[in-house]
Amino acid sequence: MGRQGLLAAVPRAVRQRYGQRNGRLTRTCSVRQALISLAGLVGRPVVNQAGQQIGRLVDLVARWNGRETYPAVTGLVVQVGRRRSWVPYEAVDRVKPQAVTLRSARLDLREFEERPGEVALATHVLDHQLVDIEGVRVVRPSDLYLTPVEGRLRLVGMDTGLGALARRLGPARWRGRARWLSRAVPEQVIDWSDVQAFGSAAGRGGARLAAPRAELRRLHPAELADLLEDLGRTERRELLDLVGPDNAADALEEMRPDQLEELLTEADPGQAAGLVARMEPDEAAEALRDLDAERRSHLLDRLPEQTRSTVRALLARQEDCAGGLMTTTMIRVRPERTVAQVRDMLAAEGVHIADIDAVAVVDENGRLLDDVTLGELLLAEPGRTLGELVGPPWPITVRPEASPAEVATRLAESRRLSVLVVDDEERPLGRILADDVVDMLLPDRSRFHFPRVLS
Repeated sequence: MGRQGLLAAVPRAVRQRYGQRNGRLTRTCSVRQALISLAGLVGRPVVNQAGQQIGRLVDLVARWNGRETYPAVTGLVVQVGRRRSWVPYEAVDRVKPQAVTLRSARLDLREFEERPGEVALATHVLDHQLVDIEGVRVVRPSDLYLTPVEGRLRLVGMDTGLGALARRLGPARWRGRARWLSRAVPEQVIDWSDVQAFGSAAGRGGARLAAPRAELRRLHPAELADLLEDLGRTERRELLDLVGPDNAADALEEMRPDQLEELLTEADPGQAAGLVARMEPDEAAEALRDLDAERRSHLLDRLPEQTRSTVRALLARQEDCAGGLMTTTMIRVRPERTVAQVRDMLAAEGVHIADIDAVAVVDENGRLLDDVTLGELLLAEPGRTLGELVGPPWPITVRPEASPAEVATRLAESRRLSVLVVDDEERPLGRILADDVVDMLLPDRSRFHFPRVLS
């Protein structure tokens, strides 16, 4: 897709995402009427059944195991005198924006201790980094919203708006006088089902979230790259685990070089090597080039032997030439292969299909005969051989020492999506895709990430 086509697709994608969000909020209109602001609730009195105040609310504690779309509140942290006491939710009669009422006039108040599998919402979630999946952005919630659902208070949404921030930072007297400070603005409420939180937000007593949101794995690699670049070190590491190694490797290929260097430097060597091994060879070589020699050597030693050999060969070539730009991920076939057989080979290379736009047909000595495009394979009869498809237009080739400008010129003249890099004997060594040339020619080698067009 060209740049203009990509730009045109952005509004459609964003409108679709926000359309889904608005639909979700519309369906929960009745719930919105009962939303309780956590920021407005903190500091409110906690009273017993007789109406006597026993303390003030410090925090709400919720389950944090990743299995609940809307985490349930398990208890309260109440300031009683000089100590912070724990009140189980079963002891709560009702929660109102003005106060929390307990079921009994007598209560066994225990000292609060953080427990595994739970999180203190005001302490460890407010102002901490979260991922708004629908908006594809990293956010810090200014407020969290709760509402009673089937007899249990649950975390149902968050707010990043100005009014939410004013509720917390403005004078306490504003809360009772200004209605706009005590109400959630529907357009600014992010449904909690659209949020990917992190176990790291739970502090010492919190558990790592067990399951990622399914939508997280469906994000485009460039979108994941944008999130990784905006997250802190701990959250970044957890997001890589949540999306899985293959998705993570694809996202790394879309990151800005400086951010990728930082990620590979700070990551555990085993995890970093595992991600590099799943990257396309040319992308892996480019990433390793930016590391210091010691770190690069450590990661290379941890790569599988075949991958290590391929990446070392690419690193040995000059970065600003065709040999340094090319990917060695390609399919070579003999002319007697049938179209059906080659299609099966392509299906087996599904992980790398984004880097394959044609199949190199070679003779018994490995010399190039033709470069048959995927379009030609799609239209050909399954029983035909690749030899029958050999013919004009002939493939575009360059030598390993060719400059990026020369490669770009050859691409522009041929209107093809890639060029083949061949040796002096016309044996294909690798392929250079058009997007790799664009990356090389852009100022500062920046990646074009379409979510950033909107910012």
